[in-house]
Amino acid sequence: MEDERDLVTFTDEEGNEFDLEVIDYFEHEGKEYAVLVDADLPEEPEEDFEVCIMEIIVNEEEDMEEFVPVPDDKLDELFAIAEKRMECWDCDADDCEGCEKLEN
Repeated sequence: MEDERDLVTFTDEEGNEFDLEVIDYFEHEGKEYAVLVDADLPEEPEEDFEVCIMEIIVNEEEDMEEFVPVPDDKLDELFAIAEKRMECWDCDADDCEGCEKLEN
């Protein structure tokens, strides 16, 4: 059975719809963020690919999540967190400092 993918549909300025896949969620400073990539990206890409980080705002009245762009002054900090999290995905080491920091 194939893993279920977490896809989000967006609309560009010209009205074209496109899908991004959420590959990770994390919290930072009391806010929730999603790490997204192109939904058509191969499972093991051969070259660099674009990663997007968006803040998730929960609209409880309408029972939905809204994905909003992150302010430019927060991007470097959030990309550093996301990169460290991705480095530790396949880590099997019991003494990995990166993994320990992610749990805190």
